[in-house]
Amino acid sequence: MTKNRKGRKALRELVFIVFSILLGACMGSFLNAVALRTVEERPWWGTERSRCFACERVLGPLELVPLFSWLFLGGRCRTCRAKIPLRYPLAELAGAMTAGFLAWRWGLTFTGFFALVTGFILLLNALTDLYSGYIYDAFALVLGAVGLLLRGAGGWGALLDGLAGALAGAGVIILIIVISRGGMGWGDAWLMAGTGAALGLQLTLVALYLGFIFGGIVALALLAMRIVKRKDPIPLGPFLAFGAFLALVWGPALWGWFDFAVKWPWS
Repeated sequence: MTKNRKGRKALRELVFIVFSILLGACMGSFLNAVALRTVEERPWWGTERSRCFACERVLGPLELVPLFSWLFLGGRCRTCRAKIPLRYPLAELAGAMTAGFLAWRWGLTFTGFFALVTGFILLLNALTDLYSGYIYDAFALVLGAVGLLLRGAGGWGALLDGLAGALAGAGVIILIIVISRGGMGWGDAWLMAGTGAALGLQLTLVALYLGFIFGGIVALALLAMRIVKRKDPIPLGPFLAFGAFLALVWGPALWGWFDFAVKWPWS
């Protein structure tokens, strides 16, 4: 490959990553609205408009630009000057980072599309768990259904791998629920079933491991800082989703270190 071709290829990859980051910020904003309105039992479709949570004024287009509007307005409503909660720009940032890293890892391919869709639905489930302490079965089932639908492009082997991932993901959580006598919610089991269907067996095992590791580290830190007490519930869904995101980015390389090939579409 000539130097000019390499330069054009690098430029195309950079443009795609930047586009994905912008798309991810928009999706983060949308998914945050879906999560908040679902928790508040308000519709997030149809004619429902975005409003200031304090004064109820309908927001204009320039107030809805992900990240930039929050920065330009100084984190306050333009009318009533109420502080805009950090959950809004943080969700948009999470969407941007999710899309950016997955675009960097998988590029403009079917696998990249698969990873982006999976990452966005994982983010939605993480947000609902953060806001309500509850994982909605419907959103977890959407993750599994979309995962199996996209796996259809890989044939029966890919579908069976998705089913194996779903059984493994849900099975581990169900085992913990039984042993702990309800110390973990069934929503986590449905989330991991959906995650397993999308990721397949190998990446699901990585997602579980990393999710538990990061969840344990954060829980210990919160206890040490006395932000929570021993019996206070800590949502596990965001950590499982984060573990799945890390598995999508670095899971194949992790298996490669042990000389194991990862199955389609992550090979």
